[in-house]
Amino acid sequence: MSIAKNKRAKNTSINLAPSWENPEVSTLPIEGFRYTSSEFYEKEWNQMWTKVWLLLGRISEMPSKGDYQIEEIGVESIIMVRQEDGSVRAFYNVCQHRGSRLTNNTKGNAEVFRCPYHSWEWSFDGTLLSVQDPEDFPQGNPCEELTLMEVPCEVFAGFIWVNLDPDCKSLKDFLGPLWDEWSGYEIDQWMRVLKISTNVPCNWKVIQDNFCESYHLPTVHPQLADSHEENYAYTQFDTSTEGHNRMIMMGATPSRGLRGETPNLPTPLAERMEYWELDPADFTDRVFDVRLALQEKMRELGGTRGHSHYANLSDAQLTDSHHYNLFPNCSLTFSADGVLLQRMRPDPSDPQKCLFDHWYYTKDTEIADSATNIELTETNDFQEVIQYGEQSMGLIPDQDIAISIMQQLGLRSRGYRGGYLSGQESRIRRFHDVIDSYIEE
Repeated sequence: MSIAKNKRAKNTSINLAPSWENPEVSTLPIEGFRYTSSEFYEKEWNQMWTKVWLLLGRISEMPSKGDYQIEEIGVESIIMVRQEDGSVRAFYNVCQHRGSRLTNNTKGNAEVFRCPYHSWEWSFDGTLLSVQDPEDFPQGNPCEELTLMEVPCEVFAGFIWVNLDPDCKSLKDFLGPLWDEWSGYEIDQWMRVLKISTNVPCNWKVIQDNFCESYHLPTVHPQLADSHEENYAYTQFDTSTEGHNRMIMMGATPSRGLRGETPNLPTPLAERMEYWELDPADFTDRVFDVRLALQEKMRELGGTRGHSHYANLSDAQLTDSHHYNLFPNCSLTFSADGVLLQRMRPDPSDPQKCLFDHWYYTKDTEIADSATNIELTETNDFQEVIQYGEQSMGLIPDQDIAISIMQQLGLRSRGYRGGYLSGQESRIRRFHDVIDSYIEE
């Protein structure tokens, strides 16, 4: 395997936070079959998906004993259920009698799960409580022999994580640098205010590739140049040995590359300044000073306005977008008061389809409105999956998904030769290197 140093990550011209390990990346082409091949899909499933920690549920949405959520990942369905002692355990959603799913609900509360096929009753702790005709089993009463099949389960940052590998390492070891960086935000206390899930006609990696680079921002999301520095020379990129990666993009500032050295003060930025008691008129000719001024004001006023977690955050975390690609299938973009969580899950049978979740969590909806550009309402309900195109997901996700679908069509072509990546796209190559490392093991 040809290996190259991740020079963009190590030698970025600006450091907004301490660098990560930034392991070496290969120079292998990222060929189209990775997004279309059923054989490669099977290798991914058997060697990677079943070996990693997966972000599935939200503990605040299961406050009481017996509350459960069910999430699907590939061909599997997982029940996460609150226990008598307040902990959460996870089980495969499958009856040990003849293999029926125990329930098709996505959430609920249950003292028992009754199999719809033969009425076997399972407790929410996995115990088999009763069966029909227990005396008619040559092997003995099933209630004395069987339990639901449990999967490793942990809770961190308010999310419920599972791993289909019974011999997996701890979640903390898997998350690596993410563990400490996410802890400061106290996101376990944040509520979900946006929820959209849609079926998309592209491989799940197409969307994650897109989230692993900022090279597309000026073309696909030109509106972001009013509020973020899109020039890669002012952006910090990092990768971790665990497979995750990070991008820190300067916020509260127009992009020099696209807006020039003397841009006007954008209206959304002026409104944010007024919220933090800064007079936009004082910065008419010095718009690039706004970022540092906002950091000072947020530090000064944050505690009195209910943002106690600001004390845990660096100055850069107050104003800049900290974007994380959680391996393998989540993208999380943190602002000081909210996190946009986007998750891709493979279709159970078609490698050229996936399910895309677009969620937003915050403790302050007034601030979060400007981050999503669509109406936000507190909700713990699961949204029915919509077909792509039935309704808008918001301007930015609409732009991302539209370009991902176009890319999937090109990746199927015999005319595609495997890509020609820039340095600022090295996180994509690293992402595929990590997938290959699981497959090769």
